[in-house]
Amino acid sequence: YIHELDPASGREHTVQIAANGDFPWMMPQWKDVTTRISALSLSPTGKRAAVEARGEIFTIPAEKGDARNLTNSSGSSEKDPSWSPDGKSISWFSDSSGEYQLIIANQDGTTKRAIALTEPSHYYTPEWSPDAKHILYHDTHLRLWVMDVATGKQTHVDTDPYMMPDRSLDPRFSPDGRWIAYARRLPSMFRAIFVYNVETGAKHQITDGLADATSPAWDAGGKYLWFLASTNFGLNSGWLDMSSYDHPETKALYLTVLKKGEASPLLPESDEELAGATPVVPSVPAGGAARVDSARGAATPATGDSVRTSRASRPVVTIDFDGIAQRTLAVTGVAQRDYRELKAGPAGTVYWVEPVPATGTAEVLGAAGGVLHRYLLKDRKAVQFASNVSEYTLSADGKKLLYRTPGAAGGLFLVDADKAPPAPASGKLAVALRMNVDPRAEFAQMFNEGWRIQRDYIYVKNLQGTDWPKMRQMYGALLPSVNHRADLNYLLDMMGAEIAIGHSFVRGGDIPEVAPVTAGLLGADFTVTDGRYRIAKIYDAESWNPELHAPLAAPGVDVRVGDYVLAVNGVELRGSDNVYRLLDGTANKQTSLTMSTRTLIDGSVRRVTVVPVASEVGLRTRAWVENNRRIVDSLSKGTLAYVYVPSTAQPGYTSFNRYYFAQQDKKGAIIDERYNSGGSAADYIIDLLQRDFDGYFNNPVGDRYPFTSPAAGIWGPKVMIVNEMAGSGGDLMPWMFKHRKVGLLVGKRTWGGLVGTWDTPAFVDGGTMIAPRGGFFTRDDKWDVENVGTSPDIDVENWPREVIGGYDPQLERAVQEALRMGAQNKVVRATREPASPEWGKRKP
Repeated sequence: YIHELDPASGREHTVQIAANGDFPWMMPQWKDVTTRISALSLSPTGKRAAVEARGEIFTIPAEKGDARNLTNSSGSSEKDPSWSPDGKSISWFSDSSGEYQLIIANQDGTTKRAIALTEPSHYYTPEWSPDAKHILYHDTHLRLWVMDVATGKQTHVDTDPYMMPDRSLDPRFSPDGRWIAYARRLPSMFRAIFVYNVETGAKHQITDGLADATSPAWDAGGKYLWFLASTNFGLNSGWLDMSSYDHPETKALYLTVLKKGEASPLLPESDEELAGATPVVPSVPAGGAARVDSARGAATPATGDSVRTSRASRPVVTIDFDGIAQRTLAVTGVAQRDYRELKAGPAGTVYWVEPVPATGTAEVLGAAGGVLHRYLLKDRKAVQFASNVSEYTLSADGKKLLYRTPGAAGGLFLVDADKAPPAPASGKLAVALRMNVDPRAEFAQMFNEGWRIQRDYIYVKNLQGTDWPKMRQMYGALLPSVNHRADLNYLLDMMGAEIAIGHSFVRGGDIPEVAPVTAGLLGADFTVTDGRYRIAKIYDAESWNPELHAPLAAPGVDVRVGDYVLAVNGVELRGSDNVYRLLDGTANKQTSLTMSTRTLIDGSVRRVTVVPVASEVGLRTRAWVENNRRIVDSLSKGTLAYVYVPSTAQPGYTSFNRYYFAQQDKKGAIIDERYNSGGSAADYIIDLLQRDFDGYFNNPVGDRYPFTSPAAGIWGPKVMIVNEMAGSGGDLMPWMFKHRKVGLLVGKRTWGGLVGTWDTPAFVDGGTMIAPRGGFFTRDDKWDVENVGTSPDIDVENWPREVIGGYDPQLERAVQEALRMGAQNKVVRATREPASPEWGKRKP
């Protein structure tokens, strides 16, 4: 409202003004969704592919015609297409009703049948039986189901008893559709292969659990069941624990001969010349092919379709469970490596993916493409089929293979399954998927999806006491006012906050891009002195940090503390200006600095070429860590180690191993976990801090200083520093340290956000709303740490005045306590060996 005074009448008038924004990003618009392709499925002969992209189901031709959008709805999410083996139908899951249902449609999507599922949930891994009479799938809670397509009746098959993030049930129908094979965890957390009879409901365990068995795949001939198995799974069963790090898992390929009396396909072979054999020359009529009778070695003429192999005549699968363990064989010709995604092709053929780790990250299939291998039983060897593969599938007739390569530059490739592609780009489909996105309808779908995700996935059924239906109503009332994707994240964040849980993260999504700032940084602190920028500190890369680049600290760069920066790339820099304005766009580019020991641009200036960095975080963090280490070394007179643990994920694991074992000569350790961002449960670190030695082995060289047994460790007192910015795994590690009485905690209470996050599905546009899957409770049945934190034994605040003054009271108190503990409980360590034994001396 604007209030104005009428000068003639002296009266005040109120004028109401409405300013309506255009919000162009909220208008329905066509978007390219090719880079969001996932969930591949092929038609029975590979004529078309069905894929999911941004919550829509598309089919794509192998050669002729156009891609089709079968769903065309921004207001609902459709996912996981699966093509029926008879080619008549495509199924997918859809939330168009408000909850996920199974949709069965004809191949152009014009006729649809919706089947309500057993209970509200999210659903995964749909697969049709070879006779198209059943569909199997599993849900949020790892329950495996099979549906009768004709009646819609759903039968619960089994439940995986442990919520693991890999969802490795991998259910597969047998070639005759009578059996379902799947991998299920045992009480040991190792997986075993099970089979379920669709007709009788009988279940049988195929493997004994002494190896971790995964990825069952039925051979198309009906005689064998293939799978992968690892005998060094070991600590990887504790996937949430840091002790599972650095234990590469390898798997071998196995097959089980299903029927008694069936010979092993891996029996020894020997080439022999038959005495008196008569050469046989096949005679093939024009336009025909030849079929060779393996029993007689004779060629039989054949024409046209008469020689086509087909899966229409499905083999009957017979399983003799008695003695089946003795009929399980390790497949020869396959090296043991970390294999995944085993799938069967034509009879005697299987494929699998060998993941390739993305540089600097965990080994995650999809983050970096893997190598696709193919094994032929007749050749008894595996060969590389394709590279950079993140997902693949086979047609029902086993003749075509579709795979996807990762990333924005990735693509879809449709190739013959019986031979490796002749070139890396062979078979690439010309795919350009577009959909009409209505942001307002899509926002409503994602809001409801976020609400359902919390309901279905969160670690306790009562959502920590929240009236969740009421929250949907209360926050949903604000949905019409959301006019930006970032606003939707905010609304979801506020709704999620009602649960009062520490890891209610809402992230990402299709947010309109903003041009990034590319300012270069010099790795230095500045002061403004006499109207000029003056260098107060230069950060170097310290020692043993090849990943760090310090622009001003490299040998030959003529820049020193106290120098003035007078110009950047020839543009004069004054103290009233912003140095980063002149450094904008210089990251990772050669940049000229005009330097001097004086404030004047005169003959004393020198020009230096440097390469600014995009981020100084690494340089400044390393400087802080190394300065702390030097302080501890000085205060303790060289007797205490300093070890910084920035997380309980891979960076923290690396940092702990780097600093802890390099200081094994110290008599105690300060473990600094302030600002710890969490990750895994840090059992590995706590186990090592708690470690003691049992004795010694003598050292027969030098000063004969003996080895402790075990040798790796620090045997004196331990003090851990904590603060309010450490959380999640950074909450649990000090809790464990305190619970196991390893030493003292010094500092401030930790954040209090200890719940595990994994397995939450993404929104259609790639955003996420995390629903924590696991909470921590103690051995006396009390929920702990989440919303509580871990309190120190000695409360010490780092007040800003002291920190600005160059002091660290928490660090200093930790050293003081460690020295006190070391004086009270000295660890006596032998410095020499005892007198040599005389066990071989003869008695007089």
